Amino acid sequence: MSDMISADLVDLDLSAETKEAAARALAERMVARGRVTDLEGFLADVAAREAQMPTGLDGGIGIPHCRSEHVTEPTLAFGRSAAGIDFGAADGPADLVFLIAAPAGADDAHLTILSALARQLMNAEFTAALRSVGDAADAAALIRGEDPAPADEPRAGAEPVGGSTGDTTSETAAGGPGEKPGGEESGGEGSGGGESGGEGSGESGRPFRIVAVTSCPTGIAHTYMAAESLENAGREAGVEVVVETQGSAGFTRLDPAVIAAADGVILAHDVAVREKDRFAGKPTVDTGVKAAVNRPGELIGEVRSKAARGEVTAADGAGSGGAAGADGATPVGRDGESGEGYGTRLRTWLMSGVSYMVPFVAAGGLLIALGFAIGGYEINKAPSVMDHFVWTQADSWAALLYQIGGVSFAFLVPVLAGYIAYGMADRPGLVPGFVGGSIALTIDAGFLGGLAAGLISGAVVLAIQRVRIPAALRGIMPVVVIPLISSAVVGFLMFVVIGKPIASAQEAMTDWLNGLSGANAVLLGALLGLMMCFDLGGPVNKVAYTFATAGIAVSDPSDSAMKIMAAVMAAGMVPPLAMALATTVRARLFNAAERENGKAAWVLGASFISEGAIPFAAADPLRVIPSSMVGGAITGALSMAFGATLRAPHGGVFVVPLIGNPLLYLVAVAAGVCVTTALVIVLKGLRRPVPGATAQGPGGGTDPSAPSGAKQPVAA
Repeated sequence: MSDMISADLVDLDLSAETKEAAARALAERMVARGRVTDLEGFLADVAAREAQMPTGLDGGIGIPHCRSEHVTEPTLAFGRSAAGIDFGAADGPADLVFLIAAPAGADDAHLTILSALARQLMNAEFTAALRSVGDAADAAALIRGEDPAPADEPRAGAEPVGGSTGDTTSETAAGGPGEKPGGEESGGEGSGGGESGGEGSGESGRPFRIVAVTSCPTGIAHTYMAAESLENAGREAGVEVVVETQGSAGFTRLDPAVIAAADGVILAHDVAVREKDRFAGKPTVDTGVKAAVNRPGELIGEVRSKAARGEVTAADGAGSGGAAGADGATPVGRDGESGEGYGTRLRTWLMSGVSYMVPFVAAGGLLIALGFAIGGYEINKAPSVMDHFVWTQADSWAALLYQIGGVSFAFLVPVLAGYIAYGMADRPGLVPGFVGGSIALTIDAGFLGGLAAGLISGAVVLAIQRVRIPAALRGIMPVVVIPLISSAVVGFLMFVVIGKPIASAQEAMTDWLNGLSGANAVLLGALLGLMMCFDLGGPVNKVAYTFATAGIAVSDPSDSAMKIMAAVMAAGMVPPLAMALATTVRARLFNAAERENGKAAWVLGASFISEGAIPFAAADPLRVIPSSMVGGAITGALSMAFGATLRAPHGGVFVVPLIGNPLLYLVAVAAGVCVTTALVIVLKGLRRPVPGATAQGPGGGTDPSAPSGAKQPVAA
């Protein structure tokens, strides 16, 4: 910290009247020290960060900050304004202004120090000392954690900023310094609006427990200030608070056991929370990061009230058609969940790449299919629309759609490889992953090459990050050293070592698919149908869907590949449509909630969203899943037997006009739906009616065939 701020980076008489002028005045001091190379470029980065969210904090503090390529090393400048400067805080202007400048590739150690400063700003004694200090050198020493007072006159609140803050997860126990004897809570905002052991408290004999996540766009200041604020409020309220800070220096995931033992969750963030589903099923307050800085006690009180009322959050839904949702695609921890095996982590890494790839597949596939529908199957031979485009000709528009779709498809393998590496190694894995994926396209290694490139890229980056390096090189590691070395290693391996064998394997698989006919094709369709209906959007479903999309993700897919895509989509539509039909024709076999879900399942199934059947499968897996698998297998086999083809990877019944042999395709879907519906009705009919199911006919009225004196059901 000693080289991060010095006396010439302190202005105790800051005369600026606006936040822009204040940032410029402090930035000029950084330029004079050689810490900033381009004043205007740096100020533009500061303004861009300020536009995302005001950096004023309650208590008279302004913390303009940013990452910038114009910063040579992490630097902190401090200004004190007598008149105050408006930084957007709710309680008025700021008189203490900290300009924090971090290089685009700032290393973890420096970011940890900056995070420690952010935490200290929550210390009232620390800010009071800054307001009263009379010398620039003393102010710089105070910020560095060096007490400017004589050794026999210790100053309160001078906890070293560069102290032990390396662990991004921190805990505050109920027995901390803010708790009164006997477990009584102190009053004020930090009390969280509850009484110890009272409303919303944890189990008898222990305090209420909260886990929290804080994150902001740059991950430098607000992330850690919010964590400190929540911890302080927790101490005052007699509440245990454990915070996971998802900052620029990465994050250490909370122990699953700590999450499991928590009574409530606070998510204070302005960027997406990584692996948010870990906190599902608990009372949760989801808010912006500044709310945790400014009113932590209210947030604690709110989560305790939710716990008292029994309000919990559900897990985020998965994507459609076998694709993972975006929330599920955030990078996994490098060490995986506690107790996870390598196979589980490998699957997670692969699904990370697939989930980011699927939107490109959907957009590109639908555009290409629309191009064929409008312009015919010769549209792939049309000249570039850059050279020939007539506004009034349908063929020109068809060519435009086809060529846009082709460009989208060109991203598939690089995106797959890049985000597999991202799942393994976070942002440093992106560059070698995309490079390796592009090489896979160049050498015709296809999706197999993309899978290999992504895994190799992530492994190479992780290996580089384990090497001990000189401190002088840490600042350039993320932006120069890691991308350079990892890209070179991955490129060498893909071009020289493993590229040819993978390309040969890809060609062999393509030839095998092209040679499928007769019984083999029907059996493959049945197998894919079984996989699509086994876990309804889970890993097995995703494997089948990815296999199908990989075949059509080229500019000129084979007839066999398009048949496989058609079979997969048809089978994926069966479970939700069958559940919708079953709730219509035999409503008395389902409770009220399931009948409502059945109405939505019509639309979900027609749109090829297999997850529409999940509520039914979760409530009665032994009847619903086997029935769905049988229907899906029949549909997949019939689709292959009928020779139905599909260029679009998604869309359900809405892309029927783009399907080859559309009428027989619909017959295949209808056959599977009817079989699954019949099996579900028969299997459910073998048990007694479920709780909450009234004897209703399809129209919602009373079913006269229902027994009048039905006994209470037993669990199936």
